[in-house]
Amino acid sequence: MRLSTKSRFAVTAMIDMGLRQHQGPVSLAAISQRQHISISYLEQLFSKMRQHGLVDSTRGPGGGYTLNRDANHISVADIINAVNSPDGKEQISTDAEQNGYVSTEELWSNLNQKMEDHMQSISLHSLIADQLSKGMNLPINNSPRRGVFTQKPTSSVTTKAPNSVFALGKHLINSH
Repeated sequence: MRLSTKSRFAVTAMIDMGLRQHQGPVSLAAISQRQHISISYLEQLFSKMRQHGLVDSTRGPGGGYTLNRDANHISVADIINAVNSPDGKEQISTDAEQNGYVSTEELWSNLNQKMEDHMQSISLHSLIADQLSKGMNLPINNSPRRGVFTQKPTSSVTTKAPNSVFALGKHLINSH
């Protein structure tokens, strides 16, 4: 098990999604905006997590990602293992073993197993509950606004100019 920035971002994104999925599918754009993780990086992470059955995707307007199973049944180890490629165990050459190579593989293997066991014992649900117990403030709907919604509403402008060709003609006749 490798603890990397990739795995840290994946766990962070899953907590973010878990906190908000009761509002419907959570878009990667919204997670990106809140967690400051690039959308393309999130796409890579969520693609791997979808392949491992951790999340489900919904296409189209209002689409996004939801947990594919209950947060109690998703461990931190599941998330980390999904986004990290499988570890290739280093093979010690027979020449190195014959020349008195000291192997510490058992030490690292035991440490790795302890990390795996510990991460397996932490559920996504417990991380979500921990965030909520810290008083995390969840806005009702904090999805990024797109398209016409990105423009701020303007105050109505009143003008004394004519609003049609007929009004313009009448205005021109009356002004002479």
